[in-house]
Amino acid sequence: MITLRKITLENRRAIFNLEVAEDQHRFVASNLSSVASCYVLATNGGTPFPLAIYADEEPVGFVMITYGITGYEIPSIAHESYCILRLMIDREHQNRGYGREAMTKILEFIRTFPAGPAAYCWIQYEADNLPAKRLYESFGFRDNGEVCDNEPVTVLKL
Repeated sequence: MITLRKITLENRRAIFNLEVAEDQHRFVASNLSSVASCYVLATNGGTPFPLAIYADEEPVGFVMITYGITGYEIPSIAHESYCILRLMIDREHQNRGYGREAMTKILEFIRTFPAGPAAYCWIQYEADNLPAKRLYESFGFRDNGEVCDNEPVTVLKL
């Protein structure tokens, strides 16, 4: 069973050591870099949610959710919206359905509106990352025609 958990002093190293497959490195920043970005966002008015993804008691992935500002180029719907800025499943744990289960939990979390109300959730993704695009579309995300940092923006109405 997949759960989302806070990153703690006890689990941080395990989360930092998770990595995607070699051919996926260009799609996502390291978890250590992402957690550092959360600190920078939080100290500059952002609301980040860095969460570990667990399969039972084993860390298998990481997600970084933000509300409002992301510190990057943002699409027109970003104001008062949630963004799944980073999502990864460790290379040793891919192709087991964990990404799909994690997205279900991520969207459940977002729909609790932990940082405030929102009409949308959005994600930027590399255009050639077809598995990610298919995953997002299977949850109802649709490209809105915007491109940020040379990446298409896909949006889900909450």
